[in-house]
Amino acid sequence: MYDYFLGGTHNFAADRAVADRAVELVPDVPRIARANRAFLGRAVRFAAGRGIRQFLDLGSGIPTADPVHETARAIRPDARVAYVDREPTAVLHARAILGDDPATVVLQADLRRSRELLDDPALRAVIDLAEPVCVLMVAVLHFLPDGPELTRALRHYHDAVVPGSVLAVTHVTAGSRREQLDRFADLYQRTGTPLVMRDRAELAALLDGWERVAPGIVHSPEWHPYPGTAPVADPASFATLAGVFVRA
Repeated sequence: MYDYFLGGTHNFAADRAVADRAVELVPDVPRIARANRAFLGRAVRFAAGRGIRQFLDLGSGIPTADPVHETARAIRPDARVAYVDREPTAVLHARAILGDDPATVVLQADLRRSRELLDDPALRAVIDLAEPVCVLMVAVLHFLPDGPELTRALRHYHDAVVPGSVLAVTHVTAGSRREQLDRFADLYQRTGTPLVMRDRAELAALLDGWERVAPGIVHSPEWHPYPGTAPVADPASFATLAGVFVRA
């Protein structure tokens, strides 16, 4: 559905039907998705500007609409990217899009199985864990319920990367839109993909150990907007928390 919200063409009839229903419930979902995608671009540029040339995109979906490898290579032409998603259809289409690009790989995996993923020879052929990595968890953690498996995996990603590595995260939050977003979450529940909304403190607890980059965990349009960008009147209306963190 994410690609559909962004105006892309790599989506399917079933996705579009659910997405149209989502827009009926939350009419500004496309605006929220675009802001989320814009944050991803800013976070990738931030990491590349720090000299990072490796990107691990967890829950990547289909890499369309300013994909990570293109954004990173605008700053670091030698950038390497591993795209990871648990949905086989997304993986199939991502591989078709990327073709034989030797500096990218697309893997089907659940990010909670972190040890298996990080030990995968196909990932290691692209990502060298002895060098800093930018780990991207953009619009994915809210699809994963709390539990020891998630906690262990998030700690493992922190411990597996070297100091100077970066983590970028976005996460749906209800805030003042609780009733409306509860209906949105119910729609996801019926698709078999539960949506777990967390507040700022709950997200921070999940990411314990990472050092926050100023301004910390904020709403998506508030994180390092480009110079000259008009201020957003109501950032909380985007219902998305965002933050970038550094491995000390």
